[in-house]
Amino acid sequence: MSSAFNTRLLAVWLLLSSMTLAYAWLDHSADDEMIRPSAVVTVSAIAIALLKVRIIFREFMEVRHAPALLCRLTDAWVLLIAVCLLGSYFLGMTIVN
Repeated sequence: MSSAFNTRLLAVWLLLSSMTLAYAWLDHSADDEMIRPSAVVTVSAIAIALLKVRIIFREFMEVRHAPALLCRLTDAWVLLIAVCLLGSYFLGMTIVN
């Protein structure tokens, strides 16, 4: 295992950790100000989670070195999940209101 590989994984791990802390800060700041659900916080949480999934696919599941078809399929999966999650959230908000 080369040190460049370890440095890259460390950088990716630090990025993922900082994204988790950013979400925790966003969630904490939203809790102090409002009781009802916030679309900005929800969409941000979904976006952060999906970005983290894509990074994990690329870096820790070695999709970065996989054939182009697998790279496109994993990106399509992330996009499909994003559409489903955001669509169901906004549809639910429309039905409730």
